Amino acid sequence: MRQRVRQPVVIAVAISVLLWSSAFVAIRFVARQLGPGELALARLAVGSLALGFAMLVRRERVPRGRAAGFAVLSGLLWFGVYNVALNAAEQRIDAGTSALLVNTGPIFLALLAGSVLNEGFPRALMAGCAVSFLGVALIAAGVSHHGLQATWGALLCLLAAVVYAGGVVAQRPALRDSSALSVTWLACTVAALACLGWTPGLVSELGRASGATIGWTVYLGVGPLAVGFGAWAFALARSSSVGRLGVSTYLVPPLVVLISWLALAQAPPLLAAPGGVLCLAGVALTRRRAGAGGTVQPPAPQDRSAIRSVARST
Repeated sequence: MRQRVRQPVVIAVAISVLLWSSAFVAIRFVARQLGPGELALARLAVGSLALGFAMLVRRERVPRGRAAGFAVLSGLLWFGVYNVALNAAEQRIDAGTSALLVNTGPIFLALLAGSVLNEGFPRALMAGCAVSFLGVALIAAGVSHHGLQATWGALLCLLAAVVYAGGVVAQRPALRDSSALSVTWLACTVAALACLGWTPGLVSELGRASGATIGWTVYLGVGPLAVGFGAWAFALARSSSVGRLGVSTYLVPPLVVLISWLALAQAPPLLAAPGGVLCLAGVALTRRRAGAGGTVQPPAPQDRSAIRSVARST
């Protein structure tokens, strides 16, 4: 029985990780013809429709009251600002470097949880932050040789990581009162509405865009956003260890580097490789369980579920 339950979970996690990895590469390709805001609007609109259809099929209730407020805030930060910043970043630096920098998000999440949610600043957390930021410094040094535009791209990735963390913290209370699907749909829809100012530009750019660009834009909304979220929620609900499930997202940056190299013939700068290893090592260090030496005490199970139910996708 346990084996029958575990196999679908592994498959769901694999689907999520692959879809999220492909998103970085797809954004890099689509950003050649669509602006950052226009791409965000198109992707969010498609995602909102796909998630809305799932809401109707499952007869989910729209979040209300306090849950709705936190979902709206999370949507503006994580779905809105995050998407625009990441799209703009990938117009300046390659997909692999973007993935390495954006995956520092859990570091900022831990810092916010320590200050906003009063979870404290254990020694392992601070050590992990130091290691990760050393990795960021190495990556920044690598991209700085490619000029000011590349440096701005790295800074935009860090902005995306910060607002991702803020979005997760904001969404945490909403997930205590509403389902992951309904909260995700509301967050995505609010972000799409906030991006409506880019509608004229999107209409103009889509009129000149190739069929491949339009197809990949639809894929970004349906695949990494809608299906990726759904597969992750499925796995989360059936996993006995949320912490082990979260570790699977460490596979995203190396997969992005591989897919980007195969599909776009692009690779990160030389210093990005050791820098990326340090970033991921720092993130892993902050998630050490309590034990000898005063390592991080994990949040309660329901809190961990709330934090990680927000998919780590682009």
